[in-house]
Amino acid sequence: MATWLLSECGMKPLAPVFPRPRTGAVLSSSSKVGFSDTNKSVADLKFQPLRCNLRDRNWGLKVSTPLRVPSTEEEDQTNVVDVMNGTNGVDHEKRPEFDPGAAPPFNLADIRAAIPKHCWVKDPWKSMSYVVRDVIVVLGLAAGAAYLNNWLVWPLYWAAQGTMFWALFVLGHDCGHGSFSNDPKLNSVIGHLLHSSILVPYHGWRISHRTHHQNHGHVENDESWHPLSERVFRSLDTATRMLRFTAPFPLLAYPVYLWQRSPGKTGSHFDPSSDLFLPNERKDVLTSTASWAAMLGLLVGLGFVMGPIRLLKLYGVPYVLFVMWLDLVTYLHHHGHEDKLPWYRGKEWSYLRGGLTTIDRDYGWLNNIHHNIGTHVIHHLFPQIPHYHLVEATEAAKPVFGEYYKEPKKSAPLPFHLLGDLIRSLKTDHFVSVTGDVVYYQTDSKINGSAKSE
Repeated sequence: MATWLLSECGMKPLAPVFPRPRTGAVLSSSSKVGFSDTNKSVADLKFQPLRCNLRDRNWGLKVSTPLRVPSTEEEDQTNVVDVMNGTNGVDHEKRPEFDPGAAPPFNLADIRAAIPKHCWVKDPWKSMSYVVRDVIVVLGLAAGAAYLNNWLVWPLYWAAQGTMFWALFVLGHDCGHGSFSNDPKLNSVIGHLLHSSILVPYHGWRISHRTHHQNHGHVENDESWHPLSERVFRSLDTATRMLRFTAPFPLLAYPVYLWQRSPGKTGSHFDPSSDLFLPNERKDVLTSTASWAAMLGLLVGLGFVMGPIRLLKLYGVPYVLFVMWLDLVTYLHHHGHEDKLPWYRGKEWSYLRGGLTTIDRDYGWLNNIHHNIGTHVIHHLFPQIPHYHLVEATEAAKPVFGEYYKEPKKSAPLPFHLLGDLIRSLKTDHFVSVTGDVVYYQTDSKINGSAKSE
């Protein structure tokens, strides 16, 4: 506490180890206070006044995060300087090995203070320009492929259009977080148009995704791609286990997740009475489900007009590739790092510690196309930062993160290296212990001929 106070006042903290004998205050027999190793008394010393106006400092958190995020005071209590990972005046070379599961020596306010103020500003015109850009590209690709109608063109079209469907999803995702603009009505309208066009129920997904952000890194309470406890893992039938841990099947999970969520959880994104939603959210869910059904009806009508094969080539295959993009990106933002990363329960979990388990990824040429979704750590901690400020905000926060930030592997123009990370994770990251508040993935030796269970 004293070291912190001195640092806040612009003074250097005392070294943690003192030579003996040390100079210090002592009481003499005459009841006068003096100092050892000196003949001076308190009256003989001239002290400089301590200039530290703590009252004038702005300690407000001002964090745009999901509902029910812990306050700064709560984070301060749970994120004290840890002996393992806090520098605390100790020589870096003498510190023990970094422990990613230990409480960090910083809090949310520290991270926020490092991020430039303009990074929090939402520009609806700039956000709309990305929507216009992406919609023009989507329509142009479809028109070009339909005109050429050549089997040399179709595979290129599918890859490009599936990626653009994913880009539309990311913009709708920003609407769901409120990072698109400060206008809730604009966010809702654009979010519905973008997500319904790719068969995503906007409000149903938005609410469950909010739950994911509120509980990121929590074994039981996280919503998407959370780890299975060993008990749930052992209860899976062979087919379900194979589909969950054998590529490419996990990359086709999203539509199933929308209908019935993850193993061990119940409910549907289309059902207003699902336990995913609060009673006052049911009208929103009904609206999104109706919009989704309208899009499905439109596609059926187009199938009659242009024929099912043409519709499959123009929309069906790109939709499947979009789903694969979504599952790949969301999985690898929470799995697949070369180092084991912790998951939390109970008192060990906090919003900050859970957010620090997320992983940034580099997608090469695609970073700008899908709106910097790879800069995921800052996004998870402060989801209302617009996507066009995420890279700058991340760079500003890195000195605060220290070793808690996992620098992404530099990608080639196309991020094929991520397929290796996916396959390795599916072979090793199977379940976590039923007990313990800080747990790590363990491996089942019976899956894919993987190594002996850890």
